[in-house]
Amino acid sequence: MLMTDNNPNATPSARTPIGRRTVLLATGATAATLAVGAAAAADTSTPDATTTAPVAAAAVCTLTKEMTEGPYYLDGQYVRSDISEDKTGIPLNLTLTVVDDDTCVPLNKALVEIWHCDALGEYSGFVGENGHDEPDNGTFLRGGVLTGSNGVAKITTVYPGWYRGRCVHIHIKVHTDVTLTPDGSFTGGEELHTGQLFFSETITAKVARLSQYAVNTVPRTTLAQDSIYDEGGAASGLLTLTPLGSTTSAGYAGTLTLGVEQG
Repeated sequence: MLMTDNNPNATPSARTPIGRRTVLLATGATAATLAVGAAAAADTSTPDATTTAPVAAAAVCTLTKEMTEGPYYLDGQYVRSDISEDKTGIPLNLTLTVVDDDTCVPLNKALVEIWHCDALGEYSGFVGENGHDEPDNGTFLRGGVLTGSNGVAKITTVYPGWYRGRCVHIHIKVHTDVTLTPDGSFTGGEELHTGQLFFSETITAKVARLSQYAVNTVPRTTLAQDSIYDEGGAASGLLTLTPLGSTTSAGYAGTLTLGVEQG
């Protein structure tokens, strides 16, 4: 039976534990020159600045809305900056800035963890739930990085696909005070935020026509039809998307500032 995020209490079928391998720890230090104010200003330079910049700027010191974790979360994923592995899809480069929603102060060494489905709408650890058969290693399109002193976490992945009943989205958690483990994962800490990231329907419609995504024949739920997204813009996780090239297949950069509640 197919599970969707509309049923967050669904219990996924048991899976065989996946072995770990050593991965590169990304601290976000390469983004050290990006301050919170600069990140917001960068949004205004995008081609769609007239529509996206005010929404992004409004979210800088706004508490980002909590949303359902869904049934596809797996504990103990890798701490790594590139979660794409060998999955098919166009590039998606995420720059996520974590700030205290009351003070706008960036959070240093917060673990920003994401997970999402592939172009076929399948999650690692649960392949087959969307009706497709493919290898499942339990780790693809899962992982996270620690923010730098500027609160920035950069993650490389691919543009997600979709599965029945949900629009295109990415799940996200923000943890603090985690302990890194020798196998490249993490443990402990405090979970400050659980939410989802969403995508412009105009851009998703273009991506859905590409050959890598068109093979997914499951009916696609649009952003407006989604039962989770509440049309709250950046405060509800709507990314600001900027093209990486002159064609859709070149991929996108996605930015968002996450306001979280501490203590």
